[in-house]
Amino acid sequence: MEIIDSLKEFLTVDNLLEILESYKSFGPLPGFLLVVLEAFLPFLPLIVIVMANAAAFGLWMGFLISWSGAVVGAAIVFLLVSKLKKYKWVQKQLQKESVRKTLSWIERHGFGPIFFMLCFPFTPSFLINVVAGLSKVTFYQFFLALTAGKMVMIFTISYIGYDIVSFIKAPIKTAIALTIMLVLWYIGKKVELRLQLSGEK
Repeated sequence: MEIIDSLKEFLTVDNLLEILESYKSFGPLPGFLLVVLEAFLPFLPLIVIVMANAAAFGLWMGFLISWSGAVVGAAIVFLLVSKLKKYKWVQKQLQKESVRKTLSWIERHGFGPIFFMLCFPFTPSFLINVVAGLSKVTFYQFFLALTAGKMVMIFTISYIGYDIVSFIKAPIKTAIALTIMLVLWYIGKKVELRLQLSGEK
């Protein structure tokens, strides 16, 4: 836990900008790989990484780097998890009533809830990817929801990160941005709770 906490403290926008500057000879690759890595290590601060990419590479390039990295990372997690379903120890977990009900809810609604949950930066995207991979949702359905949902979420964060200096200097902009982030956090928590309650029902 101490290592994770130390890593979180180290990964600030300023520190990431220094890292990206140090490895600028590799172009957008470091920024892309950081976002891909976050799909496997959800404790990494995705918002900070996306902001740093936007600040380092510009709004549109930073957005494309982060979006493509997020999509690739989530798709790999989905495919890996879907391959694990054939193993007995995974099948045993899938037989649990709460798990079966959650998977059933995801399977019935398909694209909609996956897209909606992935739109918000504070929903547990790693968990969503894993649950979708364990369900009978097709990769095509998941990929459509993933690309669309991450597009909304990543662009919102990239926009703030790209113009972060003006957000710091302008109190009104900062207040609006914080309000939006709090609203997104609240909605994300409500969606997460709804998913849990639906699974219990």
